[in-house]
Amino acid sequence: QVQLVESGGGSVQAGGSLRLSCEPSGRLSRSYCTGWFRQAPGKEREGVATIVRTDARTYYSDSVKGRFTISQDDAKGTLYLEMNSLKPEDTAMYYCGAAIVSCANWLKNPLVKHVYWGQGTQVTVSS
Repeated sequence: QVQLVESGGGSVQAGGSLRLSCEPSGRLSRSYCTGWFRQAPGKEREGVATIVRTDARTYYSDSVKGRFTISQDDAKGTLYLEMNSLKPEDTAMYYCGAAIVSCANWLKNPLVKHVYWGQGTQVTVSS
């Protein structure tokens, strides 16, 4: 059983930046896709960015492309999300996840079975 622990959320003004981290308690095999997802109140969970652990291919939602960067530290197994030019519509609870799925498909269809989810970290962007 793997636990994921997110950190780095907070409150910023529009245009600001935050860096989220996600640290696994155990070792994830390279078969896993890992990624960041978010959920705003009253809305469904949506994919933000995913990364293929074997070759670091990345996928982004259109709403964050060019502003957010997902990356991984292979040695530590830590997942990161660098968020720049933040907008009020980026306000949400952000979750990291790991699953043995296609990274491209998971981004578009977040609610798959057998996913390790973190507890979430809140990001609030004020105008």
